[in-house]
Formats: sequence, structure tokens, C-alpha cells
Amino acid sequence: MTFVRRTLLMLCLGFLLAGLAPRLCAAQSAPPQPAAQTAPAPANAQQAYNLSPDKLAKAIVLSRIRNILELVGALWGLAVLWLLLATRAAAGLAAWAERILKQRWLQGLLFFAVFLVITSLASLPLDWYGQHVSLSYGISVQGWGSWIGDQSKGLGLSILLGAPIMLLFNWIVRRWPRRYWLGVWLATLPLLVIMIFVSPLLAPLFNKFEPLAKSNPVLVTELEKVVARTGTNIPPDRMFLMKASLKTNGLNAYVSGIGATKRIVVWDTTAGRIPDDEVLFIFGHESGHYVLHHIPKELAGTAVFFFFLYWACAAVAGWLVRRFGPRWHVESISSRAGFIVLLFTISVASFLLEPLSNTFSRYFEHQADVYGQEAIHGIVADPQKTAVAAFNALGEAWLEDPNPSPFIEFWTYNHPSVQSRANFAAHYNPWVPGGHPRYFKN
Repeated sequence: MTFVRRTLLMLCLGFLLAGLAPRLCAAQSAPPQPAAQTAPAPANAQQAYNLSPDKLAKAIVLSRIRNILELVGALWGLAVLWLLLATRAAAGLAAWAERILKQRWLQGLLFFAVFLVITSLASLPLDWYGQHVSLSYGISVQGWGSWIGDQSKGLGLSILLGAPIMLLFNWIVRRWPRRYWLGVWLATLPLLVIMIFVSPLLAPLFNKFEPLAKSNPVLVTELEKVVARTGTNIPPDRMFLMKASLKTNGLNAYVSGIGATKRIVVWDTTAGRIPDDEVLFIFGHESGHYVLHHIPKELAGTAVFFFFLYWACAAVAGWLVRRFGPRWHVESISSRAGFIVLLFTISVASFLLEPLSNTFSRYFEHQADVYGQEAIHGIVADPQKTAVAAFNALGEAWLEDPNPSPFIEFWTYNHPSVQSRANFAAHYNPWVPGGHPRYFKN
């Protein structure tokens, strides 16, 4: 589900909000489920996820670096937008585009393309340092040439898709200056669905894929058992192996796309590196997002969230233009430089509201954990042991801190911590006498 969520943000809203859009959030919770019978917690209940002393030390340091990078990156992104306005660079860029091109739509495309290049280059030092750290800690194995290639392809894709989208939204602002936020909101909704659909088709630009059956036919057979149990309707010809080992030592498996593009993707660092039972649990988790309708719920929640976000930010952006417009050489929101004011306002609101969206995301991820554990019941020998082992493998591969700061987890985590997920899995056993599974009758 993380793959779907991040693809949506990076490929759609990221273009609109210059890479600072909020994560998808949900507006409603699932109905309460009957409590499951759990076994008594052992004395070391808080140690379901463990790391060796050397890896624990690395995980703690790496966690701090990640937290600092995330915070600095978010604040730096806001600062870049503010500097573009305060130094009148945005107004100057708009004037330059008007001087060299006659057609208004070409001026807009050039303006937004250069804007995306500027914001991408501004974030490049932090991205570079993040990659350097990942290499230093043995998580990434991607060479710098390949990394620069991915950055370039990402920027190219951003310009190819993002500049026209931003041009469309800027046109809506000009066309309906009093109710533009409603038009932008209406245009955003189909783009979200389109990006979920096309995201699997764009993934081969960055990674190599092959049929999973080609190298792991036994795993495909096992996955089909989970498919049959969950009703996710994904045939073997839509199960793929991603050559992640060319770039990372991390583990992952996911389901992406909708309709004709829905597919299972297992990283080659996962298949064969951890037992197939654990891969089945990860797939069961991902299947839960589809079976429990998390994607339409997130889309519905996002629609509601953005309705009020756009409405409120339109008012604040209008005030900013009235207050600082003469200093910034910004005449109105409908101008191209004025559109940057709107982006800045939405970006600030998105940063401040990130804990809200992450809270809903963690709730959905917990539901998917429960679903995944129930989905493999009767297929693997011990669902509890399998789930705990999978979380330990994932946590160790990515060097996740077993004891993150509660505040950091609240603000930045869109998944529960690995420790809390492993602890729950260790004790969740609804198949004991008197227990009641949440999603499966048996």
C-alpha cells in the first residue's frame, strides 16, 4: 500500500504541490471489529522485534539521520518556495517566459517546467546525502551513475506530466478567479484514479521486471492459495519479480494498480532470501488493502480532505497576495507567480496536517496486518510465528529503530513501528477456543 500511496503523491499531487503534497488520508474508519482472543503476553512482550547489538546501534543512528533529513527536507522545500517569491525570482521567471514565447500556453509550460527543475535541483543535495547514508549503511547498493539516471528520469517524468497538470490548474485559477479552488478540486479527483491505474505501467522506467513464474514457480503456486482465499483475482501472469537487488538490499512485496493493471510484485531480494511463508504474509497484508477497500476509502477521504484544504488555502493565499504581492511583484493568484503563492500555502498546510493523514494511514496498515495474518491461516503452519519473523526480516533489512520516539512516530510514520506490529502479531491468535477472527470465519 505504501507503493500505491507514494506513487499517487509523487506522480500526481507532487507535480501540483512541488513535491510537498500530503499523503493520502482517509475520512472514515472501518466499523469496529469484535475483539480477538489473545494469548497471555510473555515477560519480554516488548521484544518481539530484535536486532543484534551492532545492528541496533546502526539502526538508532540511522533513524536519527532519517528523521533529521525528513524534517529538514520538508522545511527546506517550504523555504525554497518562499525564496522564489521573496526574491521575486518567480515573478522574474514569469516575465522571462513571456519575453521569449508568444503563445500563452507555451509560456506556462516553460514557466512550470523551469519551476520543477529549480525545485528538483534545490532538493538534490539532501537527496544525494540520503543516498550516501543509505550506501554507507549497506541498504542501498545502487551506483551513483544509476542513481543520477533515476533522478534524471524522475525529473523528466515530472516535467512531462507535471508541467501540463500545473498549467491546467493555473488555467482553472484564471478562468474562475472567485471559485477556482472548486475547479482545481474537481480536476484533482480523476487524476488520482488515473495515477493509481498507470503507476504500474511507469514502474519499468526505473526497475526491471520479469514474470515471477520464470524464477519462482513454487512461490507462484503458494501465492495462488492466498489469492484464492482472499478473492483478489490476480492470475499468475500478473505476478512479477522486480530486480531490486540491482539497487537495494531492502525487502518488499506489494500489490499495485487497479483493474487491468492490478498485479503482485515481489522483489528479488525477498524471494528466496526469506521463507516463502513470510512472503505469503506480506502479500496477505497487501491483499488486505484491496479486500478491505482501503484504496477507495483513501480516495474518498482525500476528496473530502482536499475540498476543505483547497478552500481554506485559497483564502490564505489571497491574503498573502494582498499583503505581500507588491513586494513580491505578484499581482494576483491568477498570475503564474501567484500560483506559486497558492502552492506555498498548500504546502505549509500539508506539512502541518501530516500527523492527521498518517494517523489514518497507520490505522489502515494495522487492519492490513490483521488481515494478512488471518489470510495465511491454514496455509502456513504458524501464522503468528510467520508474521513476527516477517517483521523482523523487514526491520533488519531496512535497519528500523525498535524504539522510535513516540512523537516522531506520531508525526512522520505512515505505518505503525515495526516493534508494535511485531508485538501485536506475536499475541494475535483468534483461533483459540472462544476467539473470533475479524475477517475470516475459519
